[in-house]
Amino acid sequence: MSKGYVYLVGAGPGDPKLITVKGAECIAKADVLIYDRLASSRLLALASPECELIYVGKSPDRHTLKQEEINALLVTKGKEGKIVTRLKGGDPFVFGRGGEEAEELKKAGISFEVVPGVTSAISVPAYAGIPVTHRGLASSFAVITGHEDPTKNSSDIAWEHLGPSHDTLVFLMGMENLNMIAKKLIEHGRSPNTPVGIIQWGTRPEQRVLVGELQNIYQKVMEEGFSNPSIIIVGEVVRLRESLQWFEKRPLYGQRIIVTRARHQASALSQAIEELGGEPWEFPAIEITSPSEPAKLAHA
Repeated sequence: MSKGYVYLVGAGPGDPKLITVKGAECIAKADVLIYDRLASSRLLALASPECELIYVGKSPDRHTLKQEEINALLVTKGKEGKIVTRLKGGDPFVFGRGGEEAEELKKAGISFEVVPGVTSAISVPAYAGIPVTHRGLASSFAVITGHEDPTKNSSDIAWEHLGPSHDTLVFLMGMENLNMIAKKLIEHGRSPNTPVGIIQWGTRPEQRVLVGELQNIYQKVMEEGFSNPSIIIVGEVVRLRESLQWFEKRPLYGQRIIVTRARHQASALSQAIEELGGEPWEFPAIEITSPSEPAKLAHA
């Protein structure tokens, strides 16, 4: 049997419409779709009815499969001659461990392709009205992991350079270490009054945003109950949210609306709901079909 082909696809930050055209094509042609927790479940509808769906999602306290097991699964399905789409939240090569998966495929002699995705490091702040760069406020930005490999003996994060900087810092997967992150930045020269934004479930209808300062953001997060998945953005650009926020101002923001129309009639209404900021849930309650005995209907 010939070896298969694996696509490592970035699903984007959460809004299913932010997947790339090529990413959607890879889902549609897959024999096997292996997907993560942060990849929108609505993207599964793009897969063919015959596609095998395998969930391998991870949360901070629970892993469906370990990374080594996911790597082995990709190799196994590839050796079966399948077209495999590995759907990963954000971009597969930005803290997505896509490089590790690609290495295993390379070792096994299985052809693969990387399909970049819209990273949450840029898109999620944009949905919160926070540009990562802005003339006069930030001429650069850094994307930093907030959750380093626990097996390492020491941190690779250069706090001595991040602290004195006046530009934007974006931390991914950092909520469990938020207090430490804030203390490290202050310790290495950042002002305690530096604005900080926390964005939970970014780009989704349930998106929430919390703004504070380095000196009080941890306390605010505890009071408001923010948790994963969230990103942390540090810098003067956070102040722009007050004037640039747009996502929450749409009339149906935060509303989930059940669409009970027949399936073939639901898409137009669902699209209109999305454009107004709502989240449509299609739940067809009726089905329109041709009558089995039209003559009886005509005489009714």
